[in-house]
Amino acid sequence: MSSDTDLDLVFKNAAGKKVVLNIEEPKPGVTKAEIDAAMQAIVENNVFTTTGGDLVEAVEGRIRTTTLDVVAE
Repeated sequence: MSSDTDLDLVFKNAAGKKVVLNIEEPKPGVTKAEIDAAMQAIVENNVFTTTGGDLVEAVEGRIRTTTLDVVAE
């Protein structure tokens, strides 16, 4: 059994659609304050654009952990 941890940063773009940026293996113990600050910096500095326009709002950050179990025959 193994596990994989990702950080999903959820934004809204200019068209009002949700956009998720996925960061694999974030640092252990990352805090909500660090996530919020990073997301705000991305929006304020117009770091990314999408087919629906620029990212205009930080919606939420979430840690996603997936557990993988190998099935043996």
